[in-house]
Amino acid sequence: MSTKPNREALRLQPERSSLFVGSVEKAFQVLEAFRDTQRLMSMAEIARAANLDRSATQRLVHTMEQLGYIRRLPESPLYGLASKVLRLSYNYLRSREIIDRAAPYLLEITHSVGETSNLQELDGTDIVFLARFPGRHLVNVDIAVGSRLPAVFTASGRAMLSKLDIAHREEVIRSTPLQAITPMTETDPQLLLRHIDDAAKRGFALVQNQTVIGDISIAAAITGHQGEPIGAVNISVPSTRWTLERAEEQLLPHVLLAATSISQARAVT
Repeated sequence: MSTKPNREALRLQPERSSLFVGSVEKAFQVLEAFRDTQRLMSMAEIARAANLDRSATQRLVHTMEQLGYIRRLPESPLYGLASKVLRLSYNYLRSREIIDRAAPYLLEITHSVGETSNLQELDGTDIVFLARFPGRHLVNVDIAVGSRLPAVFTASGRAMLSKLDIAHREEVIRSTPLQAITPMTETDPQLLLRHIDDAAKRGFALVQNQTVIGDISIAAAITGHQGEPIGAVNISVPSTRWTLERAEEQLLPHVLLAATSISQARAVT
């Protein structure tokens, strides 16, 4: 599934100091230009997608090709990401202890109920999939580890946002491009805020058809020592076999048990 437009992580950007290296920023602009359907691009297309001039793009692409992060197709003007980029993702995933702690619970959920379980974290206005255990009836095959979705449209995002203060919730909603992903995606800011408030009162979030037609998703937040959201456990099921009421009755206990157990584990990072 496409997550266009690109959503930058919600961070307060301080004034850049003299230590900031602009060329590094531009290098990542080039790498991040390869997204969604933009898997192979010409030099001109990379420059346009990265919002850089042709000369700078050419130097950066050449450098990253030499370093092994970008590859050029033989006998072609097209470039794509090289597999070495995966090393960065691998190192990140291996550094997150929360993934190791969550994995047994997610695996148990998938074995017990036969449905897809996920671990996500909040990154600015998005949720990011950190782990995914597909069930027998996978709803969306396009979602994989590293996939991103707008937090306010998802059960996991609402569950995590419900652990933040009101001002932060409102800022995330203001900063999110509220463009519907499905015909049923709710984009009214006040309605979204009410859904997050409701998740705060109930201790979980439940959504249907917000990012995928035919998907029901239920989630609870994983919290750190200060009660801050550090992740979320989610179960996704198809509406052809489940109702919202049945999902809440039968799946919620699994989600809450996993989220509470991971939250109580020490040294979660």
